[in-house]
Amino acid sequence: MKNMYTDKNTFAITTPLYYVNDLPHIGSAYTTIAADTLARFQRLQGRSVLMITGTDEHGQKIQRTAENKGRNPKEHCDSVVRGFESLWEQLNIQYDRFIRTTAPNHEKIVKEFFQRVWEKEDIYLSQQKGWYCVSCEEFKEERELTEDKHCVIHTNQKVEWRDEQNYFFRLSRYQERLQAFYQDRQEFIQPQSRRNEVLSFVNQGLQDFSISRVNVDWAFKLPVDSSHTIYVWFDALLGYVTALLDPDSEPTLENALSKWWPINLHLIGKDILRFHAVYWPAMLMSADLPLPERVFGHGFLTKDGKKMGKSLNNTLDPFELIQKYGSDAVRYYFLKEIEFGVDGDFNENRFINVLNADLANDLGNLLNRTLKMAHKYFNGQIPKINVQEVEVTHPLKKIGMGLGEKVTQAYTSLDFSQVCEAVLILVRTGNKYIDETAPWSLYKQGQLEALTEVLYSVLESVRLVAYLLSPIIPNISNAIYQQLGFSNNFNDKSAINSSETFVKQVSWGALPGNQLLGQPQPIFQRIDMI
Repeated sequence: MKNMYTDKNTFAITTPLYYVNDLPHIGSAYTTIAADTLARFQRLQGRSVLMITGTDEHGQKIQRTAENKGRNPKEHCDSVVRGFESLWEQLNIQYDRFIRTTAPNHEKIVKEFFQRVWEKEDIYLSQQKGWYCVSCEEFKEERELTEDKHCVIHTNQKVEWRDEQNYFFRLSRYQERLQAFYQDRQEFIQPQSRRNEVLSFVNQGLQDFSISRVNVDWAFKLPVDSSHTIYVWFDALLGYVTALLDPDSEPTLENALSKWWPINLHLIGKDILRFHAVYWPAMLMSADLPLPERVFGHGFLTKDGKKMGKSLNNTLDPFELIQKYGSDAVRYYFLKEIEFGVDGDFNENRFINVLNADLANDLGNLLNRTLKMAHKYFNGQIPKINVQEVEVTHPLKKIGMGLGEKVTQAYTSLDFSQVCEAVLILVRTGNKYIDETAPWSLYKQGQLEALTEVLYSVLESVRLVAYLLSPIIPNISNAIYQQLGFSNNFNDKSAINSSETFVKQVSWGALPGNQLLGQPQPIFQRIDMI
């Protein structure tokens, strides 16, 4: 099976650098779960992976939030960062780099990049007049405001009128180059709905945007004018570059870009699409740097069909959700039940029903009942068969043979729902197959050859499912593999995988005969409705 990505054997993926005005919410968790899942899948394929996450810690919003809490900005940032690190640990997120934009090496990267753009004469001083949303840290056009001058994203907060001198980036200079780039690289912005949004915005004409602020102390000083500080977004986007630095290397653009650049995938929420799909590539063009491969903007989450927010008294605490149900349950629901790229809803009853049906009943029950029969009929060993002699029309082999490629394509296109649906077909077919073949009857009739094929084919199908789902539910996959007699640990990042190993493991029939099985235990405890 050929690799679905480029031939380059490295893969760099980023989450957004999350704004630290408050503790992480379920939306941040959603993006990070998806990024971690894709990173795990890439490692499984034998690629060298760098997953980047981190925090965006400058700007007026943070300055004001800290003041309201009676703290200095750095103390506020430190406390919120601890919350992010804790949540990622509880969600079993295996990031490789955590970048904070307050880091000293980041300031050096920002200023070197600024100097490049300055020397291209793409930065100039001018007057900025307009409506400013502090929550977005962005000037808004009239078309982006409600009638009563509220931001359409932060509807509970009025925008502020600004009339000040700022330094501007010549975004308008890059309109035609951006349009040509979007045409040449059709896959750059995904999904298609996000691409259409960006094309519509750019085709209406690009305006230069300000990249400095006055009266905002909590930011880097502008290298050419110390009375200004660097606009938070100009600073934050470069965090992706700083994160590429090896810990002991000198913070220069050359060092940062030497191995992992360009980024293969920026994974973001759709609310920050313009910064990543318009401003960022234009900035990189100005600095004569290669552009990332892909920007994927996923949808928003709602709860019980309504927008989430503290002011609406409709929030979902990711910490509480994990504590109650476990990380694998949270990871599975959000990736399986919400089509990645469109808006999706969380409902607790639906959450419980999906987990019970898929993980406890279908997958868990299939493994448990088959293992018990293997212990009873084959002395706790995997029945040994000649896999090549199993007919290609065999109901489980028929699905299993093409499953690896189908799931690989789904992961590659970030269609996590399709990954889960594809493997569930094999699981449900396995349960139906046991009911129809009735292995307990085959044993009583002395049909040991038929019994051997039935039990082997079901156990092998469960193994294949566990392997393919391991990027999404690594702990459950570990439990399945251990009960099948393996010592694999899907949480071990240091385990050396190769593309050859991957091809072997996603092929139906890799389960070794006569291997000693572990004791049958529930892999997912059924959740009782409260």
